[in-house]
Amino acid sequence: MLKVTFFGTTTMLFDDGVDQILFDAHFTRPSLYYFFTGKPVSTNTDLCDKLIKHHKINRLKAIFVSHAHHDHAMDAPYIANRCSAKIYGSNSVRNIAIGGKVKESNIEVFEDGSCYTIGKYKISVIKALHSVPTKVFDNIGEEITEPLVQPATFWDYKEGGSYDFFVEHEGQKILLHPSFNYIEGKLDGIEADVVFLGVAGIANAKKEIVEKFFDENVIKTKANLVIPVHWDNFFSPLDKPIQEIADYVDAADETFYKTASYCAEKRINFLLQYPCTSIELK
Repeated sequence: MLKVTFFGTTTMLFDDGVDQILFDAHFTRPSLYYFFTGKPVSTNTDLCDKLIKHHKINRLKAIFVSHAHHDHAMDAPYIANRCSAKIYGSNSVRNIAIGGKVKESNIEVFEDGSCYTIGKYKISVIKALHSVPTKVFDNIGEEITEPLVQPATFWDYKEGGSYDFFVEHEGQKILLHPSFNYIEGKLDGIEADVVFLGVAGIANAKKEIVEKFFDENVIKTKANLVIPVHWDNFFSPLDKPIQEIADYVDAADETFYKTASYCAEKRINFLLQYPCTSIELK
């Protein structure tokens, strides 16, 4: 049995009863005020401690970071130090970790094709593409070249390359695909029981692009269960009622409708998981 706790955006805790693996690390979720004013922010250590205690994150071995934007990487250094875990990520993620005083021995820079065995987990790193940038926020492909010390602004967190994670655990195969994009043919030959699918951007995308996205990430992997991620408003705190992404960014109801309809048409199970809840994959 593998328990997966979803903390919103693309932050997920995998727990097999022995070892815990965290994918992305964003508990703090600063408000839009800091985004628009450019004021620097720091990890909310009190909230992190509260969530760590409540969800019994006491056997954490690793934090895998899909890319270096704040909503994926911001809290990785604090959680790694707090839980004595190792951080795995790009060189940009490494600079976030160094800025957060994580020991070099607890930082692993990966690349496309890297593979790690941690307890009963086998985790493969797959090069991916970030969602198409917007006019408001466009630093795709840019890297963090120096240690990033908090407090830092949203703009300090450069993308630094994006990655998927393919998790194998005692016969279970799970794909974590955080962003609404694809590299054609990249997942050929990879089969997954479950796909955690980044859906932010589907509502406003053209039909042919959405269909190609689903085909590349769901049909090719022969998934029998799709769980959408990156649909919630990551400017809304986790200790308050969860909000969907604002309609002027991406209409969540339309995103859910398109995703669920596609799954229904292809006879694929669809599950919407609420942040700070857990499911068991058997």
